[in-house]
Amino acid sequence: MTAPEPEPYTGPPPTGPYGAPPVVPGAAHPPVGYPAPWPPGPSQQPWPQQPWQPGPWEAAPWGAAPWGAAPWPGAPAPGVAASWGPTPGTSVRWEPPPGTPPHDVPRPFLQVMRSRDWRWWRPLLGLVLFGVVFSVADVIVVLVALLTTVGPDLAMQNLTDPVTLLVTNLTLIVAIPTVWLAWAVAHGMRIGWSSSVLARLRWRLFVPFTLRALATLGVGLALTIGISVALDPGGVTGPVRGFGWLLLVVFLTTPLQSAAEEYLFRGYLSQAIGGWIRSPRVGAVVAAVVTATLFSLAHVPPDFLTFFDRFAFGLAASAVVWLTGGLEAAIVLHAVNNVLVFVLAGALGEAVATDDASGSGALVVVVDLLAMGAYVAAVALARRRLRPETVTPALDLRPPAPAAAVPGGPDPWGPVPGQPTPATPWGR
Repeated sequence: MTAPEPEPYTGPPPTGPYGAPPVVPGAAHPPVGYPAPWPPGPSQQPWPQQPWQPGPWEAAPWGAAPWGAAPWPGAPAPGVAASWGPTPGTSVRWEPPPGTPPHDVPRPFLQVMRSRDWRWWRPLLGLVLFGVVFSVADVIVVLVALLTTVGPDLAMQNLTDPVTLLVTNLTLIVAIPTVWLAWAVAHGMRIGWSSSVLARLRWRLFVPFTLRALATLGVGLALTIGISVALDPGGVTGPVRGFGWLLLVVFLTTPLQSAAEEYLFRGYLSQAIGGWIRSPRVGAVVAAVVTATLFSLAHVPPDFLTFFDRFAFGLAASAVVWLTGGLEAAIVLHAVNNVLVFVLAGALGEAVATDDASGSGALVVVVDLLAMGAYVAAVALARRRLRPETVTPALDLRPPAPAAAVPGGPDPWGPVPGQPTPATPWGR
């Protein structure tokens, strides 16, 4: 026996709790207690139950911001204050965060001074500061030498004497911290910018460049000594007095003395000249000629051939600085030359002509030129393998100039047609 079929409901439609409108199956209903009238009006239609579709700006359902993306790369988001540059409407200038490169565009080594706050007078201030501090430091070194040593050679001519060479090297080594002081005070930049385009010494380059210097400059010095001995066999007198002390002074202080001269001539002086000249190539040529002349005059050469020999040395040092973007190759060239000169002069006798052309004339100059040219060529060929950096890292923080408005056209910085103009922190 089966149960009887239930009779269909024929009463009034059911209602929601607490007097809510009738519940219609399949219809969208507002939350319980919603005070809006029912059925909903045209402005109260429920959100359609369908997959999300891109809005008119191909973004979220409500669309992207009508004012578009940030006006330049790296600009802050709306409502976030910029971390650099002047704040609109105020005189406050926000500095870039620590570690930000000081250059808007990549710069070669000789134009490192041309940072965002470059001013033409900064190198002049640095040179004046260097001259004053370096002179005072030299006086202090000489006074300390007079008070602590017996009978030093004040004329600084016998450089095979250990005490004289030590005092001479110390008077030049103080140029390194003095150059760093000029960078910090006159330019407000890291002292490492005096070394390379990476604001530091690239130690990985010293060993490869030293090997190339020994293979080129070392061979040239050996030929020079052979020429000098052949022309003057009586010049070889054996090791000088205190040869052991001389070796100690040479290996401990001569590389630093060579580096100090490079920090001054191929470093700060060349960078100052390169900063004043807008064209990097023209600035490099002018800096090489001027600093090579000053370098040769600073050594007080006795004749034209020696002057020319040291002038060519300065040009070779400037060439490798340009090729490698730093002082490492020039420091190696200078240090290897000086160390070998003093070691050989101390071992064979001070009369052996190893660092000038006074004893053997133009032939020595020719050999030196060939050796220096070979070193420059070796450094140039090594760039493919060693890959030295030649320009600085940079981050362009310059706000772009507004686009020129086309007559009769829309304002490039104006609002999007049909959209309200939002309030932005940077204004128009």
